[in-house]
Amino acid sequence: MNQRPALATQLIVAGLGAGVITSYAVAQGQNPLTALSITLFSALAAVMVGQVL
Repeated sequence: MNQRPALATQLIVAGLGAGVITSYAVAQGQNPLTALSITLFSALAAVMVGQVL
């Protein structure tokens, strides 16, 4: 039986985790587009690592 979470679940969890930090960064004055691009990169990187492990 495969114990890996579904890809959609991984994307949601990774996006939420990165989104919390992004919200803080925007509140501190970071450009929202820069914060969004960092969030997307972080979420995709986390999912890629999750697929390998």
